[in-house]
Amino acid sequence: MLLMVVLLVVAPACYTGAYAQQKQNKKDLENKKKKLKEEINNINSLLHETRNSKKLSMGTVAILNTKLKAREELISTISSEIRIINGQITDNQKQIDVLKKNLEKLKQEYARMIYYSYRNKDSYSRLMFLFAAGDFNQAYQRLKYFQQYNEYRKKQADAIVGTQQEIGVKNNELQSKKEDKKSLLSSEEQEKLNLNKEKAEQEDVLVKLQDTEKQLKGELEQKRHDAEALTAAIKKLIQEEIRRQEEEEKEKKRLLALKAKKEEKKPEHKTTTISTKEKEPEKEKEEKHALVLELTKEAEQLSSDFAANKGKLPWPVVKGVITDGFGEHEHQTIKGFIVNNNGIDISTNKGSAARAVFAGEVTGVASVPGAGKIIIVRHGEYLSVYSNLHEVFVKTGDKISVKQNLGTIAHDEDEGKTTMNLQIWKGQKILNPSDWLYQ
Repeated sequence: MLLMVVLLVVAPACYTGAYAQQKQNKKDLENKKKKLKEEINNINSLLHETRNSKKLSMGTVAILNTKLKAREELISTISSEIRIINGQITDNQKQIDVLKKNLEKLKQEYARMIYYSYRNKDSYSRLMFLFAAGDFNQAYQRLKYFQQYNEYRKKQADAIVGTQQEIGVKNNELQSKKEDKKSLLSSEEQEKLNLNKEKAEQEDVLVKLQDTEKQLKGELEQKRHDAEALTAAIKKLIQEEIRRQEEEEKEKKRLLALKAKKEEKKPEHKTTTISTKEKEPEKEKEEKHALVLELTKEAEQLSSDFAANKGKLPWPVVKGVITDGFGEHEHQTIKGFIVNNNGIDISTNKGSAARAVFAGEVTGVASVPGAGKIIIVRHGEYLSVYSNLHEVFVKTGDKISVKQNLGTIAHDEDEGKTTMNLQIWKGQKILNPSDWLYQ
């Protein structure tokens, strides 16, 4: 009796899982690439404004540096896409090889069946095979064998056709991926050319600025003093708010104590009345205490909500790029000159407004020489500080919502730049805003 082996063609599970992971990674990279291109377009718009300015400035270099970083990250992203495509091409080719081997086995098995059928094609031989059965049950089994054999041969033919079709699909996928790779390689090459061009532009600007290095150092020293004045102003506003809260709390306690003292001096014959009124200060005290606790809970909830949104906060401008990072670092233009930024500088287009990064209450509005107007917004125990504003739309005590416009950002006509400084504080501790904003 012919031994029948059913060959099933199944894509290896490891290929399926790996492909799904690569597909997700590729999608993430495509989204990142799209975002980087938008950022570069936005930077080009800012550079257009600075190029039209009255003088060459460090702001131009800062924006160019940001653009170079974005361009390098874009090239890196494209390279990652190419690596994924290469992996997919390799996996695709392996699957095609497996399918071709299975197809060859199917064809060989089918050829053997055709040969067997040819040798036994005589219907008389089949009848004799059935009649030669020892009993009815054996004859039935032999009949079933013929039926199963025919069905199996049909399945083998279908499997051959299905495998051929799958190979065709995989070949089309392979060709498509090769086209994608070709396009990505072309894009990568173009971005590298753009990067070299931008580096040359940056170098040209740096060379021109070297002639005015003494003047630039003077400007940097002034900005350092301005930054110190801003920090001092912020701390002063925070301390004033703490002192105001303490005074309000002391006044509440004084009024409660005074009221309680008046109640004690009332005539004793009004026993019932005194008893009732004696309880009132305690009751009011409890209510006042409950109110304080309630406000404390609200502040705690706001703090928790703010902390929970770390890395998710919206940007304080509709469109902008970070042109100076947080903390102590070497200046981008003047080598050896160390700057210390308590926040991050965000450059944007002329006429842009500063927006609240989270809901809260305005606890301070002030004007600081060299830093323009500043706004402090409290979010529980956290503070967000917006400086270098030209005009403000809010006042102390205002409740504000997330993304609400707080004021317009000052524009430097000489340098052609519009830059604001954002700071995040927790109590009197300074935090890195970049860790809190959505990237």
